[in-house]
Amino acid sequence: MNSSFRLKRFLFLAFVLNAGLAAASAACASQKLDTTVLTITRADSSIVEITVEIARTEDEKAQGLMHRKELPDGKGMIFVYDRDQQMSFWMKNTLIPLSIAYIASDGRIVDIMDMRPLDLSSVKSSRMVRYALETPQGWFERAGVKAGDVINVQKW
Repeated sequence: MNSSFRLKRFLFLAFVLNAGLAAASAACASQKLDTTVLTITRADSSIVEITVEIARTEDEKAQGLMHRKELPDGKGMIFVYDRDQQMSFWMKNTLIPLSIAYIASDGRIVDIMDMRPLDLSSVKSSRMVRYALETPQGWFERAGVKAGDVINVQKW
């Protein structure tokens, strides 16, 4: 086999592999998750709602909101785990600023923190929690939602 043919074959295979990876990445970024409306009861007993995508599987949770260019106010993503645990999130490949609420198994919001786009530092829950809710940065404050408020957790 001459070197010109080998180079052409190598370049073709590299092109095919790159195209496949790009297609897989685009598919992940545009995944369609189930959605639901969460009801949050504030300390004063008033109610606020948010429409969320539900990330249940490990792949869905790993992908999260990566590669998205926008997340409208009043929208978010709930990460559902089957047991309480100390959680830690980062913003790898996440292009939009987010706020995260860590939520106990009874629905009580334990922590609310802001996260910066593309930041690889860990944002950890202060104690064991069951759920995490990501929203556009500042949504919790704009909606009057604070630590101690309760989200209607359900079996998804």
